[in-house]
Amino acid sequence: MKNLQKLLFAAGLMIVAASLMLTSCTKEGPQGATGPAGKDGTDGKDASETCKQCHAKAVVDAIAVEFQLSKHNWGIAAFEEAGNASCGPCHEQKAFVYVCENNTPATFTFNETTKRWVNNYTSNAANAIGAIGCFTCHSSLHTTYGMSDIALTSVAPVPMTMWGGAKTIDLPADGGSSNLCAKCHQPRPLVATNTYDPATRLINYDSLKNQPTVVFYDTTAGAKNVNTRPSYRMHVHYGTVSAVYAGVGGIEYPGLRTYENSPHTALASCSDCHQASPMTGVAGGHAFNMRNAIESALSGSTSWNFNGCNTADCHGASPLDANSSKFKDTRAEVKTLLDELAAKINNTGGDADILHRETASSNLWAGITTNNYDGYLDIYDAGSNPNGYWRNPAGPNTAPNNTKPKFPKLLNVQVGAMINFQFCLREYSLGIHNTLYVKALLKNTIDEMTKQGF
Repeated sequence: MKNLQKLLFAAGLMIVAASLMLTSCTKEGPQGATGPAGKDGTDGKDASETCKQCHAKAVVDAIAVEFQLSKHNWGIAAFEEAGNASCGPCHEQKAFVYVCENNTPATFTFNETTKRWVNNYTSNAANAIGAIGCFTCHSSLHTTYGMSDIALTSVAPVPMTMWGGAKTIDLPADGGSSNLCAKCHQPRPLVATNTYDPATRLINYDSLKNQPTVVFYDTTAGAKNVNTRPSYRMHVHYGTVSAVYAGVGGIEYPGLRTYENSPHTALASCSDCHQASPMTGVAGGHAFNMRNAIESALSGSTSWNFNGCNTADCHGASPLDANSSKFKDTRAEVKTLLDELAAKINNTGGDADILHRETASSNLWAGITTNNYDGYLDIYDAGSNPNGYWRNPAGPNTAPNNTKPKFPKLLNVQVGAMINFQFCLREYSLGIHNTLYVKALLKNTIDEMTKQGF
């Protein structure tokens, strides 16, 4: 027992000694000399300061407030056309971006299976959604989080859908920024009714000019023997302004007036005038309005924003206002020409107009002509024109449609005149966008109609 105690005591001494040895081995020595400083790293970015480049009260935050006053923002078309692949490229944000990213052509393709012409300028139902907003026109937003993000979605020349891509709109000022607007604000095709014929994808616009006395439509000819049947909506849609501004796409009858463009076409962009600063009420900025009025025609009193016009390199030397001769007299002359052309177009109907009149506030073109024409034809349509005077050639063959007078015969020259009337009515400015082209289009068309007995 005593021997075991001696052994345990000896083992304990050995453990204590080992502990002391380990302690002495880990003891630090004196500190050495300080080494050279390392290379400084790159400073990180202050995210808040980067965002402020755009999201400042005087920049995007102010623009967002202005945009609330724009019809692009509060208009209902984006809701009405949601899911519509063919209308989507102009009414839906994602569809517009889709056709820009895919460089979708304005051509037509004949489908051999269905024997129908297909307009290629379309998106798809999945992308036909979204109200027009910041990301419609500025596709690079929130990419680099700098000012470069405001780059426009497209500034490329715009093949005209009306002409199946055969004519192009190109507005060069301000880096081609107006071409972005022209993507939507352009006339649409007049598709031939006889779509089963591979040769008749569209109305032959050239024949309207070169063969003015050929019969375009005759109620006795039957549906299979005509290019298209007239209807309430036989028109080139509403956005004719970019075509007029560029001086391209109208039915250019030869005549005493030369087809040429005013200085605006080459020197001014849409934003120069429509985004003028400072704003006047709802006019200017990202509201895009020229007039201090919302959804009203020219018949009412209104104020204009000429701040974009009266700059040093434009009309600054002789500033414009609503009573300036260059503005007021031009508009009065063009209105007179529109009235004269309307009268000749209506001559085919005898005592009844074939052009549709509308005095209601829904007529955006009220006041542009004396009789408040809107560019439609006064043909019966159960949904859109139930009080139409003329019978709808497409039916139905029931009352009240079949009790109305048959729509009169039309020559090519009359259809060409209708298109030019729609062009110059619906560009909305009464010639201010491109005075020389509008006057040439109207005067030469009036002379051609007179020549053909109207």
